[in-house]
Amino acid sequence: MGDDVRLRAVVSLAQTMAAAHTPRASWRAAALGACEALGGSFAALSVWERGRGRLRVLVNAGERAEGEEEFPEEETYPVHEFPEITEFLHERWAGGGEPDAWVETADGPVGGAPCVGVRGYGRGYRRQRVAALRRRGRGCCVVAPIVLHGRAWGELYVARPVGQPVFGREDADFATVLAAVVAAGISQTERLEEVRRLAFTDPLTGLANRRAVDVRLDEAVERHRADGAVVSLVVCDLNGLKRVNDTHGHAVGDRLLERFGSVLSRCGAMLPGALAARLGGDEFCLLAVGPEADEVIRVATELCERAAELELGDGVACGIASTGDPIGPEVSARRLFRLADAAQYRAKAARSTEPVVAGRDGEVLRLADAPPRSPHDRRHLRGSRP
Repeated sequence: MGDDVRLRAVVSLAQTMAAAHTPRASWRAAALGACEALGGSFAALSVWERGRGRLRVLVNAGERAEGEEEFPEEETYPVHEFPEITEFLHERWAGGGEPDAWVETADGPVGGAPCVGVRGYGRGYRRQRVAALRRRGRGCCVVAPIVLHGRAWGELYVARPVGQPVFGREDADFATVLAAVVAAGISQTERLEEVRRLAFTDPLTGLANRRAVDVRLDEAVERHRADGAVVSLVVCDLNGLKRVNDTHGHAVGDRLLERFGSVLSRCGAMLPGALAARLGGDEFCLLAVGPEADEVIRVATELCERAAELELGDGVACGIASTGDPIGPEVSARRLFRLADAAQYRAKAARSTEPVVAGRDGEVLRLADAPPRSPHDRRHLRGSRP
């Protein structure tokens, strides 16, 4: 393969990864781009999960063997079976070496060397990779370490089928270049994911924010319309926050918000897939899709009980709106927010220690459907969307 062809392959790989908008799209672009650039039939991208002592496959691309999934949930390999990830990729590279790629074949070492392309790496041929090549009908592979932020991140793996030319030293050197491009692309994707995470996260509590709730609620309502899934929204107003701020200072008030956020997260975990969020100020919510309304009410009741036990706080006013209850024929994100917020307002006005549920309290339906009568009402119905 000429230098111009390889240069174009590098540029194409970089551009494709830059255009990816999600981690999975980035991983797939990396694997497919490297596979094409090296003339392989299959490629995989794996990450070294240090805390769990394993290599986890992120994506399998190209001609997959039986049992290989494109985005496997749990395809992992203990690093002690592939010690080069720890011994070579980390120790030797960190000690001043270079993160070179190497070649392995289904027939064993190439040209008497332990691994083609590995300088000074003489710890013996890796039987596990040989067995994997044979098992999947592949003749050879080139493995390139991916180094990110100055440390071994994982590996890029490209294979050819039996009968195709074996990768050589030039291919290994080129794979090292491709791995560097992949590392840059992964770094960009991670930065973008962090930006997205921050855009949908409340910085004080670490919960989701109002923007995340709006997006998830729109999706939930669409699902309800499509298959009837129950959608429930729990809106909470933390009582006594202003008094805590005025008496003890905003730092103590922030701690109260954080503690309630933890309680909300814990209770939300009882509802599979529920989203716990801080809407702003002293308002929080839980969004659940799937569980029946009675189950959501049970969890919200426990939330009220746990909130009442928080030091300094005065409990929480909690309102619930669920498509599992008779809330009217119109189901929309706006209506669910208005109903849940109206129920929360009624709970606060009544100093209720239990949730108020729209559809089980006729006054809530009247309040939600009536136009706001005062700035005070508007403040408590600000959950409605334009």
